[in-house]
Amino acid sequence: MAFTYPTPRRSEHVDDYHGTPVPDPYRWMEDPDDPETKAFVAASNDVTMPYLASLPEVAALRERIAELWDTPRTGAPSSRGGVTVWHHNDGVRDQPVFFVSRDGGEPEVLLDPNGLSDDGTVAVMVWSLSPDGSLLAYTLSEAGSDRQVARVLDTATGEVLPDEVRHLRFTELAWWGDGFFYSRFPDLPEGDVGLFENMSVHYHRLGDPQEEDRPVFANPEQPALGYVPEVSDDDAYLLLVEFDGTARENGLLFLPLDDLDAAPTRIVHPRVAAHQFLTHRDGRFLVLTDQDAPNGKVVAIPLDDLEAREEVIPEGTMPIELAAAAAGRLILVSLEEASHRLRLFTLDGDPDGEIALPGMGSVLEVSGRMDDPVVYMGFQSFLRPPTALRWEGGATTVFAGAEPRLDPSRVVIERRHAVSTDGAEVGMFLLRMDDTSFPAPTELYGYGGFTINITPTYDPARLAWLEAGGVVAVANLRGGTEHGEEWHRQGMLAAKQQVFDDLYACAEHLLETGVATRGTLGIRGRSNGGLLAAAALVQRPDLWGAVVPQVPVADMLRYQHFTAGRYWTVEYGDAGADPAAFEWLVRYSPLHNVGDASAYPPTLVMTAEGDDRVVPMHSLKFAATLQHAAGGSSENPLLVRVETRAGHGLGKPVSKLIDETADTFGFLLHHLRR
Repeated sequence: MAFTYPTPRRSEHVDDYHGTPVPDPYRWMEDPDDPETKAFVAASNDVTMPYLASLPEVAALRERIAELWDTPRTGAPSSRGGVTVWHHNDGVRDQPVFFVSRDGGEPEVLLDPNGLSDDGTVAVMVWSLSPDGSLLAYTLSEAGSDRQVARVLDTATGEVLPDEVRHLRFTELAWWGDGFFYSRFPDLPEGDVGLFENMSVHYHRLGDPQEEDRPVFANPEQPALGYVPEVSDDDAYLLLVEFDGTARENGLLFLPLDDLDAAPTRIVHPRVAAHQFLTHRDGRFLVLTDQDAPNGKVVAIPLDDLEAREEVIPEGTMPIELAAAAAGRLILVSLEEASHRLRLFTLDGDPDGEIALPGMGSVLEVSGRMDDPVVYMGFQSFLRPPTALRWEGGATTVFAGAEPRLDPSRVVIERRHAVSTDGAEVGMFLLRMDDTSFPAPTELYGYGGFTINITPTYDPARLAWLEAGGVVAVANLRGGTEHGEEWHRQGMLAAKQQVFDDLYACAEHLLETGVATRGTLGIRGRSNGGLLAAAALVQRPDLWGAVVPQVPVADMLRYQHFTAGRYWTVEYGDAGADPAAFEWLVRYSPLHNVGDASAYPPTLVMTAEGDDRVVPMHSLKFAATLQHAAGGSSENPLLVRVETRAGHGLGKPVSKLIDETADTFGFLLHHLRR
């Protein structure tokens, strides 16, 4: 069938980048409230939604995905003062429900966010249990927004206290005394997302209005920097994690809690190395850092000599992704072939065994206290739903979890390696049912940036895809830290093209080994991975049978002017401020490299109207440019799907996830069977 697209107005707008004129005909789409933008969104959905609804693969997958989503999923508990709180979804509830248990007693419902909105779009984003377990502080987000409001409830009665703390984004809630520390941005009118600048740290005393909250720290001379508060486990110090955009190399400051009027003392400036505070012991901070140790190490920093560094746990061969101090030990979550291992050490750095896991998978949460012998972990894998594990005295048990919905003996999971353009080996997981023969419809998924590692995680839609005869390939591209910080650096800034080249090497491996053909190989990615998919479309359209860029960063020349985008300049570069960055960004920016659309395979660009992380203008301008390049119509679909009442992804209701993934995988399955 032929597809006919909307024909939005093309303006004569041109920007000058260091002497190079760059047209931007859809600049007006950057305003989501512009009537023309709204009309384009509506007209686009009028084309896209009926087409997706017409695909038999979408309907079949939606039914099976809904069945597979109907599986219990549990997060890692937090326990304080004999009170244990955790969140659990018994199946297809839009949002997980929070439960409480007192002194090991029967669980009771503490907080059910599903009753806070008619459409299930109000979600709990951050939560923190007070030291005595009597109170739970939590933040709420609506319709997928990064904007949050904090509330507090009594864990004994379930009563929500009058306290309300607003203007929050990217914060933690750190309890101390009769209140908590938090980070906030200046007041903005509702709906005005603005640039995220001038973050400050405050202390909220329970019962006080937010206007009376005590300012603790601000840095008006450097408005771009952000701060996340943390209280040491002995209630002696407030730590401030100072971040410069998304740079891994954070600053770290502290001040004594018995003198909040004191100026914070700096341990390290941003852009030097990553520093994660673990615990305070005998006048020393134990800190995980990658300074002079790309795979990470633990050092002790004496508070009376902050320049000193005593190595406690030396750098090893496995990168450390996460660390915690709990149960009187140090717990390191290390990466081995993109899967997690949990190693234990004494506070003096002596090896103390491992925490056994149910198999190859991912530990995304570790919860515990230094004075409590119990450690809780959130574990999942390609086949195992999110499960809460409990470790005590050397034994690992399941606190709450469900068995895999697919028989593990029927799922073949391989680890393969492709050779990239510079000779480096790029690993990937390959999943299929044991009766799936090659070539088969294959989803190649990657991310490649911001030090984010792609480890085995649970996705009901992928399980339905496997049952339908598909293959899943998950690539560990440059830009993550699967092989340490150097792996990240080889895929950022001027080296970003290496990430795309790694992806193409994985694709060519799949083609050369007969896993897929050019007609049955598809690419999908989200956010920075959406950039990956969009770049793959315009750079190597010959490789793909279908492409799905989800919430992609597509305009690499202007991303920094919107919401959280300015945080990403440390990863991508700033085309406006730096002529060299303009040169490398304009070479791969998907929006600016759209060519002969007749060569492009079926494409479904996906975004959400409430996304204030990667704002919708990226997807709208990119889709309009693709459709214009096709002359307003094409045989292969070049579509954009705009979700309503949703954001970047976190907190998205299960009902919307089912619809979104059915459309995604149904689109791929339909077009990869050619």
